Amino acid sequence: MSGAPSLLPPALLEEFTKAASSPDPGLAEPALLIARLGYPNLDPAPYLARLEEMADTAAGRLAASKLSATVHGPIDTLNTYLFEDQGFAGNTANYDDPRNSFLNQVLDRRTGIPITLALVYIEVASRVGIRVDGVNFPGHFLLRFLVGPDARPDNAVFLDPFNQGTVLTETDCRTLLEKHAGDAVPFEPRLLRPATKQQFLVRMLVNLKQIYVRMRSFPQGRAITELLLAINPSALSELRDRGLLAYHLNDHAAALRDLETYLKFASRGDDVSEESRKERTEIWGHVKALRRRMASLN
Repeated sequence: MSGAPSLLPPALLEEFTKAASSPDPGLAEPALLIARLGYPNLDPAPYLARLEEMADTAAGRLAASKLSATVHGPIDTLNTYLFEDQGFAGNTANYDDPRNSFLNQVLDRRTGIPITLALVYIEVASRVGIRVDGVNFPGHFLLRFLVGPDARPDNAVFLDPFNQGTVLTETDCRTLLEKHAGDAVPFEPRLLRPATKQQFLVRMLVNLKQIYVRMRSFPQGRAITELLLAINPSALSELRDRGLLAYHLNDHAAALRDLETYLKFASRGDDVSEESRKERTEIWGHVKALRRRMASLN
């Protein structure tokens, strides 16, 4: 799928593409590359070292804790260490602060949103040999821990990293979904499946893009679409958004390339809803205006 040339530093885009597609399940490295959108000179080494130090301390707590032998023992010990001793907490006062989405700032300030607190939890847990998975739950990112020596998927508990690692049952998750989505998203067991590495990173980036668009920080939003397209070059919604952001930034040539390409592929899709039809009609209006503008410049 063709489009506008990248405006991101080539090295950053290349590093992120490699880290996001790597079979290594680690999330810290690509997350710190995302953080370079806000902190271009960020050195990831001290933050990776801090995660290692936290894991070393957590390992000692786990070895010494009698709780580790109980059903939720490892989780109880990690919760105490991360949320009580280290002081990590959900940022309820400034939820939409972009810093909540940058791992360096989450580690420095010890506050974030569900998905970045989940990332810290997963990275520390994995370093001490405990598998905790992210769950791409609608409206509120969660964690999953498999209980018992067999670690069967049907014996899972769920954790809310935004609320001190509170343990949730499936019934609790249903209630949480109703709170965030109402009747718009019916509960299905598949909503509690573990997120892939790519799904995790996409959710992080989409959250951040939405924050920047609400702030009308269009250059940052446009840069994020570049990273999203690096993960999935066929993501039509991101091609559309990159074109619309270019349009708002008066980059007419880039906007025209992306929006024309979007319409070409979107028209072949199966979505024939009224909402999609209206969206394509609106974008076609932008394309016609851009063509007139480009013609007047020639």
